[in-house]
Amino acid sequence: YRAMLAGGNPAELFEAKGEDLWKQKRGPKNVSLEKCDLGKRPGVVKGAFVELPRYFADTKKVQDLETRLVTCMETLQGFDGAAIAKTPFGKGEQNNLTALATWIAAESRGMRFNLPQGHGEEKKMYEVGKRVFFYRGGPMDFSCASCHGEDGKRIRLQDLPNLTKNPGDGIGFAAWPAYRVSNGQMWGMQLRLNDCYRQQRFPFPGFGSEPTVALGVYMGVNAKGAESIAPAIKR
Repeated sequence: YRAMLAGGNPAELFEAKGEDLWKQKRGPKNVSLEKCDLGKRPGVVKGAFVELPRYFADTKKVQDLETRLVTCMETLQGFDGAAIAKTPFGKGEQNNLTALATWIAAESRGMRFNLPQGHGEEKKMYEVGKRVFFYRGGPMDFSCASCHGEDGKRIRLQDLPNLTKNPGDGIGFAAWPAYRVSNGQMWGMQLRLNDCYRQQRFPFPGFGSEPTVALGVYMGVNAKGAESIAPAIKR
């Protein structure tokens, strides 16, 4: 089943849309995103994905790919960042945001994760992410570690990688964004984490909230050296 799915990934359609959106003049300021700084320097896309989340001096925050894109859409193009954050996944500018993230991830396909940990805020966010990962609560008394804290676990026929360490090439953090065949949707990491909270019966986190970015830092740092296959395809 997985081998057959891998033959043609609809994520390619989102990649094409994302590249077009990057170059297209849009928003109240009628400007493209070609001067967006994703951490390498303004306009550089290749290699940026495998070094995110990271600290950005202009926002004085550690940001993941999606929250950094919202910053660029706000500062360069004049969009309302808060309104984008409140927009449901798959609708309006959130849909465009997912396409942008898909293309940017594809530009680093085959590269290996190497998230920076030189800044104090990056180190702090790793520790916050670790605490969030192991925090148990909700009606099921679940944590992220309940599913992803040990080797050899699975749910039904789904393998559950151990994300407390490097799970290997193209696994876990190294596979998202990904196209979900079961619902015909493209999922970025923010939506992936949102659905994890749903399965834990936790309240949904706010888009781009500190716990979600911190979880990205924790998983991304743990995945150091793993090869990115994003955008991948999932059941």
